[in-house]
Amino acid sequence: MATADSAGAEPRWAEWRRPGPTPAQQRRDVVLAVGVMAGALAMTVLVNSMGTLAFGRAPSLGEQLFWSVAVTAPLVVRRRFPFAVLLVVGVLFIAAQIRQVGDGFVPSVALFAAIYTSGAWERSRVLARWSRIGVIVAMFAWLGFNLVRFLIGPPQDYGDVTGPLDPVLASVLYGLGFNVLYFLSAYVIGDTAWVSARRRAELEHRAEQLRRSQEQNTRGALVAERMRIARDLHDVVAHHVSVMGIQAGAARRVLDTDRELARSALLMVEQTARGSIAELRGLLGVLRAEPTAEDAPDGELAALDRLPDLVATARSAGLEVAHQTYGEPRPVPDGVALSAYRVVQEALTNVVKHAAARRVDVRVRYLDRALEVEIADDGRGPVPATTPGFGLVGMRERVAVHGGQLEARPRKGKGYLVRATLPTTAEEDLP
Repeated sequence: MATADSAGAEPRWAEWRRPGPTPAQQRRDVVLAVGVMAGALAMTVLVNSMGTLAFGRAPSLGEQLFWSVAVTAPLVVRRRFPFAVLLVVGVLFIAAQIRQVGDGFVPSVALFAAIYTSGAWERSRVLARWSRIGVIVAMFAWLGFNLVRFLIGPPQDYGDVTGPLDPVLASVLYGLGFNVLYFLSAYVIGDTAWVSARRRAELEHRAEQLRRSQEQNTRGALVAERMRIARDLHDVVAHHVSVMGIQAGAARRVLDTDRELARSALLMVEQTARGSIAELRGLLGVLRAEPTAEDAPDGELAALDRLPDLVATARSAGLEVAHQTYGEPRPVPDGVALSAYRVVQEALTNVVKHAAARRVDVRVRYLDRALEVEIADDGRGPVPATTPGFGLVGMRERVAVHGGQLEARPRKGKGYLVRATLPTTAEEDLP
């Protein structure tokens, strides 16, 4: 594990502490220790049977077997208690050599594993470093002691030698070189294993961060899409239902006196209902698993071209609507066009439902780098809502998505004004 400055902060990997071994790793340690122990026992029996004893003589076979078990048994818990195992194996290794056991190979394997494990698994890096250095220094001190005994002891009979070096010097250099390579390998491999484990933990941490970030982005995208659909549903349903309600009310009032006018009003209700259903079907298309361009709502394909139909629907509700376009019409991004259409739709819906207005002016302006729509009426202005509404909130959200601005305020004298300015050029495209 790695420490962190605060909750959610990036861990300080320089202070990472390796977690303890898993149950599976502990079981593998038991298997390894049993295997090394079996090898030690087998080697002890073989070297005694062959008479190739490491020191030329040895204690009884039973004692040698005891030392074989004692030196290798601590490996059972080598990853759980690396420091303690290193000290115990180091002490028992020297004690076994003092007793001049017949086999020196398998105890050397156990000592190598203990040094490696301390470097790879000891949680305290200071303790891991100095415990290994201490054991290695002790081993070289023991090696030096044996070399001195070898040098001052009776001369050895080397027989006929053919090498260019003195046999005694060659023996000393061989012993030193072999032990330097042995202990250096155990030290470096242990450190390498620890660094590898830390990098693996860091990669897993990064992968988990990436997974959480992707989940958060997915949730955000889902929420944004739900809000978009909710805005579209609100705009479509509120507008069409408002117009249908007014037309149905008009038909009811003149049903007995002017059947032709009632029929015309009911026909408008039918047409409005059909238009509403068509738009709802288009909106439901975004819920498909793999939407295509053909599945897009009609309003996304030619939203601004449908403004005259929107104006005609508002006129059918009894409003006097003036629709004017300023500037040279040009293609604008589909999202901008649809948002402008929805702003006009929602503003006209509010006028029909609440304003008690007689006249509405709808103006579309093509500016240099923006599209502006303005809806101004001569009604009574904003009416305090008894229940929370979503129209103005939806308009602000639509405009904010494109980095635009929305102005909604009472007009001087009488009426209400809604003006939305939607950029049609990205900031990075500006000179």
